[in-house]
Amino acid sequence: MYNVDIDNRIIAGNCVDIMKSIPEGYVDLTVTSPPYDNLRTYKGYTFPLNEIVQELYRVTSVGGVVVWVVGDATVNGSETGSSFKHALKFMEAGFNLHDTMIFQKTNPIPQIYRKRYNNIFEYMFVFSKGAVKTHNPIMIDCLHAGLELGSTTYKNYSKGEQKRTKIANPVKKQKIKGNIWEYVVGKKSEDQEAKGHPAPFPCALARDHILSWTNVGDVVLDPMCGSGTTCREAHLSNRRYIGIDISEEYCALASSRISSLNYIVNEDTSQLI
Repeated sequence: MYNVDIDNRIIAGNCVDIMKSIPEGYVDLTVTSPPYDNLRTYKGYTFPLNEIVQELYRVTSVGGVVVWVVGDATVNGSETGSSFKHALKFMEAGFNLHDTMIFQKTNPIPQIYRKRYNNIFEYMFVFSKGAVKTHNPIMIDCLHAGLELGSTTYKNYSKGEQKRTKIANPVKKQKIKGNIWEYVVGKKSEDQEAKGHPAPFPCALARDHILSWTNVGDVVLDPMCGSGTTCREAHLSNRRYIGIDISEEYCALASSRISSLNYIVNEDTSQLI
């Protein structure tokens, strides 16, 4: 049911306070990326992880999903491990850890750490509230399409009789994509719109998760929406969106990106700000 007070809006404010106004079980999917480690203080505001996780659990529908995109800083020669601490917090709150996915950057920024390989990925933890209710898997071409595997005969060895013969089907043309997703960062025109934000993730990343875990008309939340990438892609995919950010500057950027979209959508499921 469409909620005029929160649907298809970018809202400036504390995400914990604003999420408290969202009805319980209202959100089908959250795609977000929290401030990392030394960025925990964000424009003077702290990052209340426990409260955010608790509210996300409350507002997520049964079978709904939270995609938490997070990495680790390296401090004094050691990775912080904050990403794993976050995952444990979600599980303590009642979420299932449905999948640990990888966001691999095809054009990572070179790093200057000595005795360390260049970091080229972030985690995409996929949490679910109970069993996942929607999965529209992304399919990719299969390298071995058409290959016919040999048949296998099963016997009842206790009686020395043949039980049945199983003939394997030819390998199909497509298969479900793996859980390591590669993206170029900051180069596509759709991503260039977010230049005012220091750490936007690719539009394609948000789009792939939205298409995977929701259907048309579902509600997509980003409680730390920054430049509005998740909301932009939800709008283009004909899903309802709720974007929240503590920064009025970023909220203005997010609203501008969505308002500039030259796209016609069904008024029952989406509208421009």
